Amino acid sequence: MEHVRVVHIGLPELSEEQLIEIGDLAQETVVNYIFEHLSKSEVKDIEVTTRINRNETLNLEVEAYIEVPIFVKVDVDKLIEEALEKAYEKVEKRLREIAGQNKV
Repeated sequence: MEHVRVVHIGLPELSEEQLIEIGDLAQETVVNYIFEHLSKSEVKDIEVTTRINRNETLNLEVEAYIEVPIFVKVDVDKLIEEALEKAYEKVEKRLREIAGQNKV
């Protein structure tokens, strides 16, 4: 399932540290959201990958994979979709803060 969202913020050039911060924020948000809904013993495997491409625009891709035992009754796709949505919301908020700081 692909989850694409385009937001035009008007960002200045981001430093390497800011790009790493954005990637880390997205990953942490996904992992935290999943563990708010599942205990660690209910998750056999979790993998979150972020990719940031900088051209004329900043493209952030976040992918998440979780594996749960068969007895755990959860809609994994829905949980991942919600976690990704939260991550994009937090990243967008942070990018807007960065853009606002550079306008001052």
